[in-house]
Amino acid sequence: MSNRMVRVNSLVMREISQIIHTEYQVEAVTITITEVDIMPDLRSGKVFYSVIGGEDQIAEARKFFKRHKGRIKFILGNNVILKYTPDLTYHYDAFMERGANLLDYMDEVEAEDSENE
Repeated sequence: MSNRMVRVNSLVMREISQIIHTEYQVEAVTITITEVDIMPDLRSGKVFYSVIGGEDQIAEARKFFKRHKGRIKFILGNNVILKYTPDLTYHYDAFMERGANLLDYMDEVEAEDSENE
């Protein structure tokens, strides 16, 4: 990935995070933007997010992004000057969940090893 695209992704990620946490403070309190992947032509991109909580919060976040997608794009277009304002799709990122599960598993293995010694 080119240095320019890394900067664009970082800028868009920062701006979207700021938008959802200033414009939608109450609704987006449990949402964290984890990664943004804008295509090189700047016309489309993917936004990955994680959610603190269970399945109910994940479903609420999905509904949140579906409901506010247009407004977020509008504000992003006003705040970030790019040739095109990308059409963004929002995807749940289970990376944090997988990481927590892995840490729990490692703790269990460590506890079993200390019991066997």
